[in-house]
Amino acid sequence: MSETTLSAPPEAAPRERLPLSGLLALSTAVFITVITESLPAGLLPGMRASLGVSEAAMGQAVTVYAIGTALTVIPLSALTAGWGRKPVLLMAMAGFVAANTVTALSTDYALTMGARFVAGMAAGLSWALMVGYARRLAPKGMEGKAIAIVMAGIPLALALGVPVGTFIGGVLGWRESFGVMSALAVLSIVWISLVVPDFEGQRAGQRTPVLRAVAIPGVAAIMAVIAVYVIAYNVLYTYIAAFLERFGMGGSIDRVLLVFGLASIASIWVTGAHIDRRLRLLTIGAAVLTAVAAAVLAVFAEVPALVYVAIALWGLGHGGVPTLLQTAAGQAGAKAADTVQAVVVTLWNAATAAGGALGGLLLVWFGPLSLAWTVTVLGVPILLIALLARRHAFPAAQASRSASSVLP
Repeated sequence: MSETTLSAPPEAAPRERLPLSGLLALSTAVFITVITESLPAGLLPGMRASLGVSEAAMGQAVTVYAIGTALTVIPLSALTAGWGRKPVLLMAMAGFVAANTVTALSTDYALTMGARFVAGMAAGLSWALMVGYARRLAPKGMEGKAIAIVMAGIPLALALGVPVGTFIGGVLGWRESFGVMSALAVLSIVWISLVVPDFEGQRAGQRTPVLRAVAIPGVAAIMAVIAVYVIAYNVLYTYIAAFLERFGMGGSIDRVLLVFGLASIASIWVTGAHIDRRLRLLTIGAAVLTAVAAAVLAVFAEVPALVYVAIALWGLGHGGVPTLLQTAAGQAGAKAADTVQAVVVTLWNAATAAGGALGGLLLVWFGPLSLAWTVTVLGVPILLIALLARRHAFPAAQASRSASSVLP
């Protein structure tokens, strides 16, 4: 009988760790970007009373922000493409400091709108950087986790930041809410300066032309879904405070937004767990949930309990949508990722502006219920495109892909 020698197993190679401090600094920048964009929706009554304008006019604070992003993200990205990434990011965050400070101090509607436009410019510049920065910070094979950490700022802003900002606005005043945002942006500049490394910009000639990128199979269909969905979302979300006020829930705005945010976090969790294999199913489900939620709001707007149910369904539908649509765009347009990313940011914000403007007109002409019904109606083309574009845009079977292909 032979003797068997048992040797100790070789020690596993130490696994590289994610640079959490740097990634959390970027996540904080995302958090500030999302709150700065959405905060007027919760502070709209106080802002319009203070500045002496109508609800529809004050709602354009979201629209102007989106226009600032849509009009400037491509030219600013091209202008700064060769610069170091860290100076560009710090410049974007300084833009938030300036814009939110002016907004907090302004007593003039036109000046406030100008500050919102500048904030939109800062947002476009920051969004154009985030995913690429996260990927370059992460060790090889951990890019997806890095992007997930950075993008966690989105649901946290919806769940905590906007409701807290709305609460501060109700207790201290809307100006104080924007002052807090300026202070957070200053802190983020310090944090980024200390822990986030710099990276080189792009070399000249690396960017794919826009028309060629959009012509990639599947990209145009995804862009159509983005346009219609984002318009529908902003038609209602921009004026959610006005909607609730009209039906006797003006004192519950912060709680309603908290429910929406918490449901969005749950949606992000479900999406992250299943997106690689079920992107198509999740997209269809999100479209259905959003349309149903809007219909419930339209029919039962005067029943507070059902309003909360509808808001929860809306959050469950909406929370994963940015990740779903941006992942679909990243997969379909992988060969022209930088250009597709710029187009997504531009289109997303142009649609945000269009949704805010359309919502204002609907509110004035047809009343608050028209906002919810519009979301329901627009859910139909979203669902049809998702169902029909099954080959390239929203394929039935997902290949195993890294989450690092997600765009911001």
